[in-house]
Amino acid sequence: MLKINKLTKTYGDKKAVDDLTLHIKPGEIYGFIGHNGAGKTTTIKACCGILQFDGGEIFIDGVSITKDPLLCKSKIAYIPDNPELYEFMTGIQFLNFIADVYGVGESERAERIEKYSEMLGIKKDLGQSVGSYSHGMKQKLAIISALIHDPKLIIMDEPFVGLDPKASHTLKLFMREMCAGGGAIFFSTHVLEVAEKLCDKVAIIKNGKLIVSGTMDEVKGDTSLESVFLELEDESDD
Repeated sequence: MLKINKLTKTYGDKKAVDDLTLHIKPGEIYGFIGHNGAGKTTTIKACCGILQFDGGEIFIDGVSITKDPLLCKSKIAYIPDNPELYEFMTGIQFLNFIADVYGVGESERAERIEKYSEMLGIKKDLGQSVGSYSHGMKQKLAIISALIHDPKLIIMDEPFVGLDPKASHTLKLFMREMCAGGGAIFFSTHVLEVAEKLCDKVAIIKNGKLIVSGTMDEVKGDTSLESVFLELEDESDD
């Protein structure tokens, strides 16, 4: 579903991402772990076609992001850690705008907006301006907008930041439901306990380089993901 092949991105003399290769398959929830500045957001933005890169290639469902970015973007949804939404719109206007962009029919959009806004608890707030929303409400609106065109792949940067416990639980259910239907999810997080319980596979990155990747059992063994992460971080500093 998502193939990252020898991805390299440089800022001046610094390699933000250094020869990174990962493969996220249909049905997988794939966690992307690393400290601040490790290269997670750069990688994610490159996968979404937001950021150009210097070397390597990225494929979405077999399609090159550099050769056919529009087709790739039609297959994915991106949820940033701090969604930049059109604050002059109401919530429902924003969702209808996104549905128009993706060509979602009237009945499909109405059904999905009803379902997801009800589950995330913001249905009654959709008539208010986005500018009046709290960070958590904006995050919920961004999640609904990401799901509205039924994407094959969702890429998320710290998706649980700002969400209340109930919304976090609902998002986890969405993620499992989507992957059970053949979709895939690639997301970064600092909440290692969530990653350990939720992810099928995980990759740990530091200073742009992949340290380890594999199934959760392969990576953590008999210990915890947090212990493995801290140990690998310390080793790579030596």
